[in-house]
Amino acid sequence: MDLLCLGLNHRTAPVDIRERFAVGSTKLGEASNELMLLAEATEAVVISTCNRTEFYLAADGAHAAFERIEIRLAQKIQVDSSVAAHFYRKEKADAARHLCRVVSGLDSMMLGETEIFGQVKHAYRSAHEAGATGTILNKVFQRAFGVGKKVRTETSIQEGSTSVGNVAVDLAEKIFGHLKDSEVMILGAGEMSRITAQSLVSRGAKSIFVANRSFDRAQELATEMGGSAVRFDDWQKVLERVDVVISSTGAPHAIIQRADVEKARRARKYRPLFFIDIAVPRDIDPTVGEIEEVYLYDIDTLEQLAEEARGRRQLQIEQCERIIELELEKLNLPGT
Repeated sequence: MDLLCLGLNHRTAPVDIRERFAVGSTKLGEASNELMLLAEATEAVVISTCNRTEFYLAADGAHAAFERIEIRLAQKIQVDSSVAAHFYRKEKADAARHLCRVVSGLDSMMLGETEIFGQVKHAYRSAHEAGATGTILNKVFQRAFGVGKKVRTETSIQEGSTSVGNVAVDLAEKIFGHLKDSEVMILGAGEMSRITAQSLVSRGAKSIFVANRSFDRAQELATEMGGSAVRFDDWQKVLERVDVVISSTGAPHAIIQRADVEKARRARKYRPLFFIDIAVPRDIDPTVGEIEEVYLYDIDTLEQLAEEARGRRQLQIEQCERIIELELEKLNLPGT
């Protein structure tokens, strides 16, 4: 009986593929039992978050089990069999190693994130309560949770930011003390803006406004963020109320001039305003940063700070990997 993992995540599949395989948090136990039937396995756990869906199995004949589940999932979800190219397959010790990395936050979009630990625990508990786990998966998942706890207590992997977006959010927290109840405007609807806005929301930002030249795209991103779409011509009005502006429009010249900010400044009663300009060319006139209570960071400054953080984080990653390897040896799985 082998430990297997079949999965897709933010690195291997775009969101339109990931969402087809997503499972609601209240359906994970039911999905785990269904997975056992689809794969003809004896144990199963389904993990599903916004960035990944993974199927863990205890089954005989890895190749045949993978083939069965890929074909039957494609049929069930009614997608073309070519979707299999987005999946990764892991067996035995590699599957356990991958689970440990997931639980420890090493496989996350935001390195070291803590939310994934609780999400995997919930998925495992749902499968266990549904009667879908047994000796193999119980042992592997309990070991993985022990690894995740050890990684977080013995390393600093969750501290510091390594992406431009997260560095910007850290700076915003330093400026405002906290982001609770802060309001954010996104100019442009690109991927970097979305990721940065998500990080702001996760830290407590209350409201998100999205302005984009394509109002349909603004509405789409606003819906995803739980925010409000704004006509692009109306962004100056929103500037009077928000605390943070993330700009990435793709315009060939600066769209936010010093006069725009000076005008909003009086209406804002001189409250601090934080601009994150991640556009190339820049969206914001650099002289905006000279205004007394205005903080302006462009992509070069943020990338430099992120690179410094990555260097410090690499040492922590190596320490985490050593912890995982030592714990895997205790499982005595083939391949360790």
